[in-house]
Amino acid sequence: MKISTKKSTYIGIIVLLAAALTAILISYVGSSGAPLIVVSGNAQAGDLNIEPCVIEIESGTYDADCGTVVVRENRQNIESRLIALPVTRIRATSDEPAEPIFFLNGGPGMSNMNGQPLAELLVNHDFVMVGYRGVDGNVKLDCPEVAQAVKGDGVDVLSEQSQAGLSAAMRQCATRLQADGVDLDGYTIEDTIGDMEAARIALGYERINLLSRSYGTRVAQLYANQHPDHIYRSAMVSVNPPGRFVWEPEMIDAQIEQYSQLYGQSDSPRSPNLAATMRTVSHNMPQRWLFFKIDPGKVKSVTFALLFHRNTAAQVFDAWLAAENGDPSGLALMSLAYDFVIPSMFIYGEFFAKAFSADYDADRDYATAMEPQDSIIGSPLSKLIWGSATDAAGVTWPTKAIPAELRQVQPSAVETLLVSGNIDFSTPAEFATNELLPTLANGKQVILADMGHVNDVMTLQPAATERLLTSFYDSGEADDSLFTYEPMDFQVGLGFPQIAKLALSGVTAVLLAIIGAIWFVVRRRRQNRALS
Repeated sequence: MKISTKKSTYIGIIVLLAAALTAILISYVGSSGAPLIVVSGNAQAGDLNIEPCVIEIESGTYDADCGTVVVRENRQNIESRLIALPVTRIRATSDEPAEPIFFLNGGPGMSNMNGQPLAELLVNHDFVMVGYRGVDGNVKLDCPEVAQAVKGDGVDVLSEQSQAGLSAAMRQCATRLQADGVDLDGYTIEDTIGDMEAARIALGYERINLLSRSYGTRVAQLYANQHPDHIYRSAMVSVNPPGRFVWEPEMIDAQIEQYSQLYGQSDSPRSPNLAATMRTVSHNMPQRWLFFKIDPGKVKSVTFALLFHRNTAAQVFDAWLAAENGDPSGLALMSLAYDFVIPSMFIYGEFFAKAFSADYDADRDYATAMEPQDSIIGSPLSKLIWGSATDAAGVTWPTKAIPAELRQVQPSAVETLLVSGNIDFSTPAEFATNELLPTLANGKQVILADMGHVNDVMTLQPAATERLLTSFYDSGEADDSLFTYEPMDFQVGLGFPQIAKLALSGVTAVLLAIIGAIWFVVRRRRQNRALS
């Protein structure tokens, strides 16, 4: 692949932003040890093929079982082909473990095989990961057409032209997958729950616990509704109730305002009103920094993604404050980072199938609703994706909607713990408090001050999180006594503007050195010719 000079200038610094953006959706990575995913010729639905293996994760090395479970691609069609999904069970260290913990990761469009259970959870509980269909199994809903189209028209990734291109790419990908024999109606949350049930039955568990994060909490809610007798306790981190795959611009504005208040109380704020600063820059976005073009839609999209977690949020605010003072280099860096990260962040076909079948509302004009004129940054990623969900020909992704009862909150008696950061741009705590908690007969919620999405909850105070989850699974009590308040720190070490300038200076120095070396060689040759 040919890389332009402009892009090669920033290759080094893209690593920093790529790591930050990846942390938004992947909180920790482990080794599943799963074998090659195949369906044997004599396989039947429900077959479990598993063998002993060893799993190495951050907390140590554990005995485990690795293999596959065979399921139907479309459970509504008895003639549907079979697909295989990876299964990994990390065994508890005790001789008589309690109910196992089934892991449900975030997404959609992300793997479910990268969980690293906290060490204390493995004392009394097996930890089970079952691959997400469309991502982890022998059928992957890859959409290279979308990965290319999501880069936009080169001017504004949120423009009508960019969205038209993305809509066309969605339709093209769906058509290609169907031509390859994929039954897209089989890739819904309801089918994912069926996969978990197939694994539970095959592994011989009567009751299980659930540990879910972000998108996975939606799966957990519906799982508990459909199979309450088989779910013992369910802990949800960064909770996503039905209807909330769409990020609403009003909530994004409210959370920026909340950060603005915290910033005003910090030491030596550089703006009397951070929200006003962002609004001004957003509605008067610089077009370029030096010879680097700034795509306003890409800046807003990366901004929103980095606001998920407090450490990267501080970097974002630093860049926007610098832009208000005439230095848009940090925004240029974010604009460029988009093309290196967002196109490969998801398995887009699985994302569309799960999200659209659960939350798509045909009566909404997403393209308009996600970018109100008076909003600070609007809801850029929702406009990008949901605004492209329809075109002149209709809905661009054909996966059928899940049943109506699964598209709304249902009452549940399952013991449930909701854990939220109070400044979570992806899954605001207010939604869990107001929409889900009242329907839980045995529910409780812990809200952590000045924390954001999953990565903040799981990693900022790991010992406290471990105590919270262990106490809940072992006794039903939510012991949050180890959490201490850590105020948001808006200070950054090396900010995006400084990184951009250092990178440019470094590349410039290299280019000058190359030019100098060429000049020296040419000069020596000329001297040699003159002497000969």
